[in-house]
Amino acid sequence: MLSCDICGETVTSEPDMKAHLLIVHMENEVICPFCKLSGVNYDEMCFHIETAHFEQNELERNLERVNTRQYETSDNREDNSLQCRMEVNSSIHSACASNHPKISAQSLPKDSTLKHKAFFSENLTESRKFLKSKEKQCDLSTIKGSIYETTYSPSDCPFCGKIEDCNQDMETHVKTKHANLLHTPLEDCDQPLYDCPMCGLICTNYHILQEHVDLHLEESSFGQGTDRVQCSKDLELAHQLQQEEDRKRAEESRQEMEEFQKLQRQYGLDNSGGYKQQQLRNMEKEVNRGRMHPSEFHRRKADMMESLAIGIDDGKTKTSGIIEALYRYYQNAATDVRHVWLSTAVDHFQSSFGDRGWGCGYRNFQMLLSSLLQNDAYSDCLKGMSVPCIPKIQSMIEDAWKEGFDPQGASQLNNKLQGTKAWIGACEVYTLLTSLRVKCHIIDFHKSTGPLGTHPRLFEWILNYYSSEREGSPKVVCTSKAPIYLQHQGHSRTVVGIEERKNRTLCLLMFDPGCPSQEMQKLLKQDMEASNLRQLRKFVGNLKHKQYQIVAVEGVLTSEEKVMWMPILREVVIFLKSHSY
Repeated sequence: MLSCDICGETVTSEPDMKAHLLIVHMENEVICPFCKLSGVNYDEMCFHIETAHFEQNELERNLERVNTRQYETSDNREDNSLQCRMEVNSSIHSACASNHPKISAQSLPKDSTLKHKAFFSENLTESRKFLKSKEKQCDLSTIKGSIYETTYSPSDCPFCGKIEDCNQDMETHVKTKHANLLHTPLEDCDQPLYDCPMCGLICTNYHILQEHVDLHLEESSFGQGTDRVQCSKDLELAHQLQQEEDRKRAEESRQEMEEFQKLQRQYGLDNSGGYKQQQLRNMEKEVNRGRMHPSEFHRRKADMMESLAIGIDDGKTKTSGIIEALYRYYQNAATDVRHVWLSTAVDHFQSSFGDRGWGCGYRNFQMLLSSLLQNDAYSDCLKGMSVPCIPKIQSMIEDAWKEGFDPQGASQLNNKLQGTKAWIGACEVYTLLTSLRVKCHIIDFHKSTGPLGTHPRLFEWILNYYSSEREGSPKVVCTSKAPIYLQHQGHSRTVVGIEERKNRTLCLLMFDPGCPSQEMQKLLKQDMEASNLRQLRKFVGNLKHKQYQIVAVEGVLTSEEKVMWMPILREVVIFLKSHSY
């Protein structure tokens, strides 16, 4: 345990004592009890009191010695002198050993800094008045003579050790011989003064000023060190937050890019080639797996190149005669069916190696166009046409865009379909048919109209499309209506008829491009079974997508009507695309 020599505070270690001295004593303001001098440290203040107020301080010491000797002889005097000494002693040392913080010297205005040349005479007068008042209060006048007689001893110089018989002589000696060490030089002493550049304190000695300024610098460096540590922590935290933000942004950008690339691949816009490139790659895979002979590969490649050159589908995936086979089946079987309405003759087209995964829209257009080509009502607008191959369909849609049809759709697909695997939907089919002067309607079933997400109104609309009079009609009706293009999210199919069962439920008959040609050819057999129709039949509970769009053919447009129909078509397509899926 260490005890402070100034205030008596007890601490446990030397570092704690140093901190105590710096905070409590060195940083606090010390004020002289005689002249109110401030702005100096404890050691400087003690030195000031011993030199500038030597007579008052010596008197206090004599009073203490007199008190010790006369303690046993005079109780009353002892009490009075003790009280007096305590008051004087506390007034001298309160500024030097106080634990209570005072106003810093730096905060004092420069005007309040007393000039040392005026300190000596003023402080000496004030201190003498102070002691005289204490002498009257304590009745020291009665014992003043005995004090000097019994306790007087020669005083020695605190600087050089010289002994003087009289205190006045010692004071004169110190002020004349050691004036350069005092804060209050003589009036006629031509001693230079040094002002502290930080707080304005006046020092008579350069070395004292240097030590004083060093204390300021230590305090400043301590505060700056604390600020630097805090600033470093703030910068580190800011750097960490910035890194975290950059990491999150990079992760979000990466995820967005992955999603965008996924959508590009899904809709065939990833610049990986179109129908031709995919057909060749898939055939090469079949050869490598041993499922296709090299000679077959070269034969199919030659047929494909010829088909692409003339722009006509090679018919490798086409199945014809299914509508006629269905008519025969319903005539002789299907006892649970009350009525059935079939479209005009239509060929089924299956997706091939070249368009698997993205070509359903093109294949359904081929089915619809195959039906129109077999209908004499459309021979004028489709004169000389054959069912085109997929790259030719892409070229035809681009030509329709150039004419001004569906500019919004063209912009979404970058005005390019050839050489890509871009999907097409109801809007593109509607645009292409209108450019060919085929009058059609596009109807959007944008929300469910039945329980469990079903669309019974879709079935009712298709029933009304195929049949105008249901009562009194035969069981099987081959209408003059073209098949219907049906689109939903991710896939499209072709509606070729509708059943009305004896329990009044409805069932759609649909061709799916994803159904293999081998399965479709089973419908051509004379002994076709009801199980073969499972791939065609779709009940109300089977269609539960959020939204459906259909394209229904209504007739032929004249050249004038085609021009008039173009702005209407643009508005319809914009509305449908803003509400689709």
